[in-house]
Amino acid sequence: MMNCCGLLTDKKEPVPLKSIEVQLEVKDHVATVVSTLNYENKEDKPLEAVFVFPLPGDAAVCHFSAQIGQTHIVAEVKEKQQAREEYDDALSSGQQAFLLEESDQSPDIFSLSVGSLPPGESASIRLQYVTELAVQADDGLRFCLPAVLNPRYQPQGSEGPSVQVTSVPASLVPYSLSFSARVSSPRPISKVESNCSLEPLQFLNADQTQATVTLAAGHKFDRDVELLIYYKDAHQPTAVVEAGQASAKPGSLMGDPVVMVSLYPEFPQDVMSSLASCGEFVFLMDRSGSMGCPMNNSTPQETRISSARDTLLLLLKSLPMGCYFNIYSFGSQSEHIFPTSVKYSEQTMEEALKKVEKMEDDLGGTEILLPLKHIYAQPCIPKQPRQLFIFTDGEVGNTKEVTDLVKMNAGTHRCFSFGIGEGASSALINGMAKEGGGHAQFITGTDRMQPKVMQSLRFALQPAVEDISVSWDLPKGVSSTILSPPITAMFQGQRSLIYAQLTGQCPKATDGCVTVKYSLAGHPSQNQLHFNLKPAGDTG
Repeated sequence: MMNCCGLLTDKKEPVPLKSIEVQLEVKDHVATVVSTLNYENKEDKPLEAVFVFPLPGDAAVCHFSAQIGQTHIVAEVKEKQQAREEYDDALSSGQQAFLLEESDQSPDIFSLSVGSLPPGESASIRLQYVTELAVQADDGLRFCLPAVLNPRYQPQGSEGPSVQVTSVPASLVPYSLSFSARVSSPRPISKVESNCSLEPLQFLNADQTQATVTLAAGHKFDRDVELLIYYKDAHQPTAVVEAGQASAKPGSLMGDPVVMVSLYPEFPQDVMSSLASCGEFVFLMDRSGSMGCPMNNSTPQETRISSARDTLLLLLKSLPMGCYFNIYSFGSQSEHIFPTSVKYSEQTMEEALKKVEKMEDDLGGTEILLPLKHIYAQPCIPKQPRQLFIFTDGEVGNTKEVTDLVKMNAGTHRCFSFGIGEGASSALINGMAKEGGGHAQFITGTDRMQPKVMQSLRFALQPAVEDISVSWDLPKGVSSTILSPPITAMFQGQRSLIYAQLTGQCPKATDGCVTVKYSLAGHPSQNQLHFNLKPAGDTG
């Protein structure tokens, strides 16, 4: 059964949502989002309600609380089964209870069981999460507040997600969104853009490293809110040190300072210029029925399939002569243009272009696993590294199975994913690229498509970086514990983020150094950043 995003009764009927308030705080490359959801039960009987809402796939929820009448509840993190049992026990004994769960199949769907809501009562839910902002091809940092999730197609025989959601037409959104953002960085802020109307950017200091911006009044939350933040000297490596909480114990994660280092690797020019452009480029195009939907609510005449088609045509015309390529498409079944990958030439390119131009959203459901398995079963071509490009609106319910399959085959290829249209699953698109050592792009309109496509192709033509290691040079008495996952992929000029906990005291020396070493086409290289260990001043 499909049901809408929003607050729903146990019978899948919507509970009136009055308003949503969102406060965004961006520190350099990381966003903290605080959402407050206000709604009320207008029925004459209690309701057990569930709120279904989208979050970025890599977001970490760090606070959740709810206010119902005079009752204030703050959430605790518990093991999933234990939390469900305690929630059921509380309800059966007549107590107020809430349960926030991440979907087993897709980490960008959260459902919140709101328990028993008395008649005529208002409720306010406050949710806080932290997420990294992705760097776009034009160096902008992209924040997206999803209005809705697209429906997720569930392949036969796979385990279904606990919650399925469908998009909400603009005419059925009776509530408004209040949205404000505060941005700070070691570098000056040059501009902030959005797909929605913004009030003018307000700078808070003379060097323009802090600013606030708000959505224009009266915005209906009928589409994704996309914010693009641009810093001056975007490729300048930076380190931001944040002090630990005074109330937390020194030596603990919350009590110690944490450093976020952003590096932009610059590969040696002589190595880059000596590398021949080669590779096997495999394209996988989603032709399921949902690809016939509009890209976004602003341009309903532009469909996802037409945008994906344009993206693929641009890539095909840009491949280097002498490489190999093939094109697969999928829905409930899959098709391919050539039986196996062929050498790229004027003739094979023209043949492929003609077939791609005729591709439509006519292959049924979104069965992505079978064509992926078929592609991975094909033998690799010697000295032609395989690069897989996937174009999809992400409407699958088996995200984890797909990303696990990409991960299992990570040693034989790199995966570059394109999320087509608003509401594309960030968990699927980012997950495939991360597990496949590639790069993810989101295409929500034609205006920014070309630079994104060409950036992914440039990355695919770069050799894979191997043997990546990170080392720290810190004052005596100070040690570091890396908190971020190991860096598995690096590209020329593309940001790499490292987070580390700093333990110990350094009363005199206040400088540290981090070095990233790696091997590029057999050539050892490194990038280094010296930084100040003193935490950034708290300006909040």
